[in-house]
Amino acid sequence: MSIGIVKELTGLSERQIRYYEKRKLIFPERTTTGIRKYSFSDVERLMEIADKIEEGIQTHEIRSELAKQDKKLKTKEVREKMLKGQLNAHFNTRKF
Repeated sequence: MSIGIVKELTGLSERQIRYYEKRKLIFPERTTTGIRKYSFSDVERLMEIADKIEEGIQTHEIRSELAKQDKKLKTKEVREKMLKGQLNAHFNTRKF
C-alpha cells in the first residue's frame, strides 16, 4: 500500500514514516521506480514504534528490541519448517 494509506491507518506523518525507515526500524519494499510499498506488517510495526516513541523509548532501543523479536520469529519459523519436514519424511516413508 502507498504511504498515503499508511498515514491514514497509523496517524503518522510522511516525515515520521520516512524517519523510521531512515533509522532502520522498517523496511518497505520498493517498486522498480523507487516508490515505497508498505505491507500490513509494516503498518503494525509502525504503530508499535509510535507507541514506544510515545512512551519515551529511543529509536536505537526500539531497533535493538525489534531485531531481537525478528530473530526469535525467524528461529521459530526455522524450527517449524524442520518439524514439518521431519513429519512429512516420517509419514511419506511409512508403508500402510
